Amino acid sequence: MTSTDNSTHEGFTVEERAAMKDHAQELKTAARRGSRADKAAEAERDVLAKIAEMQDSDRIMAERVHAVITADAPVLAPKLWYGMPAYALDGKVVCFFQSAAKFKARYATLGFSDQAKLDEGTMWAAGFALTEVTPEVEARISALVKQAVS
Repeated sequence: MTSTDNSTHEGFTVEERAAMKDHAQELKTAARRGSRADKAAEAERDVLAKIAEMQDSDRIMAERVHAVITADAPVLAPKLWYGMPAYALDGKVVCFFQSAAKFKARYATLGFSDQAKLDEGTMWAAGFALTEVTPEVEARISALVKQAVS
């Protein structure tokens, strides 16, 4: 069977393949851990280690985002998700921080999954560009994560 389509499918980018490999490793690591408390503690250490590896501006923003989310939405459990710091409720990712360097973007992103209760009419934002985390941005993040888990 031949195709008449002359377009070339390039597949996943190097960054996307690396993220998928990260996710596969995260699943293997989680499966090997012991008790629920051990898993939670290890998951948070993994998130903090991933944040520590980030370039300066991304690391500073990720540290602030992590602090706000863990303080203002303690029901969310930190975990790695495709190599990114993420925060889950009952094992399902609600929000995540994507560094600008990870996908060579010009800004970091605070993203929300469909598990987040941010619904507002028939269209709402599910991702927010971050260039700096100011006190005003921290307040907005706090409000969003509180709404996301309400």
